[in-house]
Amino acid sequence: MDKFLSLLQFTDGLFPAGAYAHSFGLEFSVQSGEVADAAEVEHFLCAYLGGTVAPTDLVAMLCARRAAISGNLAECISLDETLDAMKSARELRDASRQMGRQTLRVANHFASRALLAEYVEAVAAELSPCHHAIVFGMIGAAMEWHPEEMAGAYMYSTGAALVGAALRLLPLGQLAGQRILWNVAPLIARLAEEAQNKICDDMWSFAPALEIAAMRHATLEARLFRS
Repeated sequence: MDKFLSLLQFTDGLFPAGAYAHSFGLEFSVQSGEVADAAEVEHFLCAYLGGTVAPTDLVAMLCARRAAISGNLAECISLDETLDAMKSARELRDASRQMGRQTLRVANHFASRALLAEYVEAVAAELSPCHHAIVFGMIGAAMEWHPEEMAGAYMYSTGAALVGAALRLLPLGQLAGQRILWNVAPLIARLAEEAQNKICDDMWSFAPALEIAAMRHATLEARLFRS
């Protein structure tokens, strides 16, 4: 299969990674009144992408890709553990793990590789948390995806999932959702480019308000999303 087309498949909204079941703290922010319109959704999305996804997940994904190309499973597992430690909000941590396991399960039907098989065994033995970014990076190595294309696609897919959640939580039309994605596209492109040469030691995260929203999401009496 064409490399770019396979990348599109793994980042498409129809791919059963389970992202549709998560709002990543947005649901609490909507219920609390902190996010009430398209402009505030866009602000939330920019903060989420710039404050946590790009500096943590995206860097971990690209590092996992490089480690997988070198056949270094131990480095992939180490990155997995580092990412796990950096996700302080349990709901966000659990969401990432669940999406990782779902993605890995599907990938094994299409891109079975020795390193991925070894990683499956490590996850089954509870030796690795199986975060989505790590799995995606390892699959990217197996599929030979271009690093900047996969970084941009990963970020866009994350943004699209969050906008999809916003459309279910707020009275926003499809056009408003597309306008949000159009507006954040330059940010996604810049973050994807900036992450290319970063290493594990460059990983950081600073999004306390979003993490608190994710933590408080668990206390809601009625919830549409799992996070």
